[in-house]
Amino acid sequence: MSVCCQGNAGFVKKPEGRRVVDDKSLKEYLLIAVRASMMAASAIMDVYSRADFNVDMKSDNSPLTDADRKAHQIIVDALSPTPIPILSEEGRDIPYGERKGWDQLWIVDPLDGTKEFIKRNGEFTVNIALIQEGNPVFGVIYAPVLKRLYFGGRNPGGWNLGAYGCTREMEEIPDDLGELIQQCEKLPLTVSRSSYVIMGSRSHATPELAAFVEKKRKEVDAVEFISAGSSLKICRVAEGAADIYPRLGPTMEWDTAAGQGIAEGAGRSVTVWETHEPLMYNRENLLNPWFVVQ
Repeated sequence: MSVCCQGNAGFVKKPEGRRVVDDKSLKEYLLIAVRASMMAASAIMDVYSRADFNVDMKSDNSPLTDADRKAHQIIVDALSPTPIPILSEEGRDIPYGERKGWDQLWIVDPLDGTKEFIKRNGEFTVNIALIQEGNPVFGVIYAPVLKRLYFGGRNPGGWNLGAYGCTREMEEIPDDLGELIQQCEKLPLTVSRSSYVIMGSRSHATPELAAFVEKKRKEVDAVEFISAGSSLKICRVAEGAADIYPRLGPTMEWDTAAGQGIAEGAGRSVTVWETHEPLMYNRENLLNPWFVVQ
């Protein structure tokens, strides 16, 4: 994995010596991430459209396809001109001794939901997040089959492009963030429903999640449980289509970083199950604790 760091361009220095990304660069980086997600999605769909494709198994027994590899390289190439290092699922072997000194980093999952990709159910995404001192600054999620783009952070809020049937091609994305936002719907959307909706993993159900759902059924009159793949579960809470997503099972930082940025931009929270503190990033152990989005 190549990482490009170009001096201090785009940063302002805080009194204690830490660096933060300036507002102008944040807008530029967000647009770079949006375009990177859509370029990666195009490569993913090229593989997805084949009659057959190779599936390898990684050391942790999770699947890996040509789409994962191609999307990873496209995103790394697109982000490398920024002065920010990259942590990607397909380039995860960076020692913590090196990572712990990073004030900022990109956290990337080039194909979140590889199992859903293999099943061809369309529930997979491209995830890109910018992290500052452990917190998501913004996240970008693109769902290639749905042609749905989610992006946002506490500033500029949470946004959706391509909701419910509208489509956009990459070349139609404007060069100005304000213009892009004008084409979007602000999250949460106005969603009419009468039940309490719980999101859960399609491929990673756990007994703890089943127990949570049963407990909630005793507390609330109408409970609906919906399973979905990838970071779409977080997006459903961010857009208001669901009330809660309790993840009572293993995930990695690249599974959640982009979704957390978007959820927080929409006024939602992503907190550790036991401590109720916000989920943090670039930890020594990249395995997330249990968490809840609501």
